[in-house]
Amino acid sequence: MGNNPSWLESFYNENILQYFRTLQESPWKMITFIIDVTIVILLLYYAIKVARGSRAWQLIKGIALLVLITILSGALNLKILNSILSGIMNWGVIAILIIFQPELRRGLEQLGTNKLTKFFGIDKDVATKTKEDIYKVVIAASELAKNKTGALIVIERDIEIKDIIQNGVIMNADVSPQLLVNIFEPKTPLHDGAVIISDNKIAAAACVLPLADDKDIAKELGTRHRAAIGISKESDSIVVVVSEETGKISVAKDGTLIADVREDVLKKILISNVVTKRFTVEKKNKKSDKAEKSNI
Repeated sequence: MGNNPSWLESFYNENILQYFRTLQESPWKMITFIIDVTIVILLLYYAIKVARGSRAWQLIKGIALLVLITILSGALNLKILNSILSGIMNWGVIAILIIFQPELRRGLEQLGTNKLTKFFGIDKDVATKTKEDIYKVVIAASELAKNKTGALIVIERDIEIKDIIQNGVIMNADVSPQLLVNIFEPKTPLHDGAVIISDNKIAAAACVLPLADDKDIAKELGTRHRAAIGISKESDSIVVVVSEETGKISVAKDGTLIADVREDVLKKILISNVVTKRFTVEKKNKKSDKAEKSNI
């Protein structure tokens, strides 16, 4: 590659080539290398799975393209372009941490959730109770929509939002359509704010949610819709919103808003996101347990 090797050639000689020489000298290091590569692949797979479908996915594709161009510019000895791109990448890491702080925070929080750290999902009784509660939420939302009564119902999933629950009025009541409708009745003490449903209970009412301030959010969206998007970005909660102006029902999930959903569609969205995903994990674990017992 000439008398002046590029940084890519230097990196290859000093790191990659030297690393494989070391592996040849010690077979044990080959085992640790395989473990190392396997862990990295699993982490990359998880990161892509979490990011896919979110606003971070487009950014990841852009970063991959930028890295590829930087490598090619180094290999082709395009010094000016390579130095510019290298500088952008150095500062880009800091920019990514700042811009995508909510997504990174949510991803780290998910590492400590039941979905990833517990091998046994929820039992059948809990799944049935959760489905019943969803039906009650749908009934309440439909009734509130008919009367054009504004409402904000947050269903907590894996990421706990105890700080949000604590800033409201603690209830710890069973989920019922009548109670939900009465809570949001205008001019009542608890109507202003959000209801949080956690562990098959109405945990709290009159809760204050963080507002989404993204510039790409439609200006006509009111405070309720912005609050719904805000909490769905900072956690994995599913939020049901009833518009006071139009009586239309919307659902906020992963920082996006599904507007004007019918009653049957609302039911499907909530069941697929709150019940089905968790219950599928449990069924898989039960099947594997049965298979192990039969082998014994």
